[in-house]
Amino acid sequence: MSTKLMTFSFYFLTLCCFVSVVESRKLGFNSSLFQEVNGNNDGDDSIVYIWPLPSKYTYGNNTISINPDLSLEISGNGGYSIIVSEGFQRYREIIFKHHSRKKSGVLYDVNKLKIIVNSDNETLNLNVDESYSLFITAENGSSIIQGASIEANTVFGALRGLETFSQLCSFDYGTKSVQVYKAPWYIQDEPKFVFRGLLLDTSRHFLPIDVIKQVIESMSYAKLNVLHWHIIDEQSFPLEVPSHPYLWKGSYTKFERYTVEDAYDIVDFAKMRGINVMAEIDVPGHAESWGRGYPELWPSETCREPLDVTKNFTFDVVSSILADMRKIFPFELFHLGGDEVNTDCWSSTPHVKHWLQEHNMTTKDAYRYFVLRAQEIAISKNWTPVNWEETYNSFKGNLNPRTVVHNWLGPGVCPKAAADGFRCIYSNQGVWYLDHLDVPWEDVYKSEPLEGISDGSHKKLVLGGEVCMWGETADSSDVQQTIWPRAAAAAERMWSSRDMTSARNMSSTVLPRLEYFRCLLNRRGVPAAPVNNYYARRPPVGPGSCYLQ
Repeated sequence: MSTKLMTFSFYFLTLCCFVSVVESRKLGFNSSLFQEVNGNNDGDDSIVYIWPLPSKYTYGNNTISINPDLSLEISGNGGYSIIVSEGFQRYREIIFKHHSRKKSGVLYDVNKLKIIVNSDNETLNLNVDESYSLFITAENGSSIIQGASIEANTVFGALRGLETFSQLCSFDYGTKSVQVYKAPWYIQDEPKFVFRGLLLDTSRHFLPIDVIKQVIESMSYAKLNVLHWHIIDEQSFPLEVPSHPYLWKGSYTKFERYTVEDAYDIVDFAKMRGINVMAEIDVPGHAESWGRGYPELWPSETCREPLDVTKNFTFDVVSSILADMRKIFPFELFHLGGDEVNTDCWSSTPHVKHWLQEHNMTTKDAYRYFVLRAQEIAISKNWTPVNWEETYNSFKGNLNPRTVVHNWLGPGVCPKAAADGFRCIYSNQGVWYLDHLDVPWEDVYKSEPLEGISDGSHKKLVLGGEVCMWGETADSSDVQQTIWPRAAAAAERMWSSRDMTSARNMSSTVLPRLEYFRCLLNRRGVPAAPVNNYYARRPPVGPGSCYLQ
């Protein structure tokens, strides 16, 4: 069947499903989902417990059962991808986490999940299509559509559909079976932004490979799609660089390092979950750790950063790092930092001062020179440079037009950058820095990357946003509690339409859903902190339900 014909058939079935929804509502079936959530019968039956909220959906009032031996039926050019089959197995384990005795002679409403993937292109890039459609109805029902099916143009859209399907599957402790409430379901979904990121800092505290993978896995549950790996900073240089093997002498200890193979493993692990990895080396500031292996990168023993702007060796090292990392990180964006560059010691270091005079430069000129030269190196290796907003604020007229401006200092930068023709990523530290522990989930949720932008062409230049998990006070013991659940609040803002999620009374419409998602994370082994903690990652102050802490 051609893609066009398959799509036409699928949307014809959509109409049939809608008719089925209307008929099922006439049955007046009393869903027990809200008894599970709230422990009583006081739940709002209009609340949809899917996070992030889909673009379009309809549902009914039936409850249908899912066979514990749920099988996979695949079709389409991309249906046979290992990304689909392994994704199905992961979610199957999540859905059927509870073990119970199989009952002979029991007929289940859904026995297989059909996944249709139209394209066999598995390239994971910035603009990859993550849309999907999901149907769930009884196989023996009156609807023309039978059973559960996901259709997507790419394998990554199929993964997003699997996540939604898994969230609709609930274990019923009375029947000891997995059920879908409020069926039949029809969901048509796609993200609002193409870039939905989480920064993870592994320099301030080293995070073991397994912890990074746990974070990536948890990101997929909230449909985040970019891990911004802030690998290196002034405190430590944990990554192996084959062309300059002494660089990782800047690691805290020889046990707190990442090999090239580790980095490949992280990238592959993330891709299997539809997540890109955007690496960062922050230059010319935040780079003191580089000189522990190569002291000549320091302007002097007393001036250890910014890196020495006068030496070609400095830029040779930058070029070699980028060349080695280009083999590992296929994502088209690469973060070059450029923030918080204090150039005072350049002007007090004799050979740098002399070089500045020779080239008729101020230290501000040298800062610009360094950033632009690093950009040229990255672009020569077929990367699109991302820089923190200080570079835009200081010399926007000199930045390469391909530059992606990364906002962090406060609001108002993305509107200006977009008006100047630059693409932008939103990370306003006042609301989306997760290490700011006193920021409540409501502020995270209400924040909007498109705030202050009315021009449609400018809106298209805002790629999305990113919550930032800086590592000064987070390590393996508390990083997940610090990330979740507040990162989920930003995740819905970046995935779901503003019209779908704007609410006058967030405590009655959004909060129950976020509490439910936090508990879902807990059930999946993610130690997300209680939603209503004023001080993020604080444990519960007393006994109580997961949903009410």
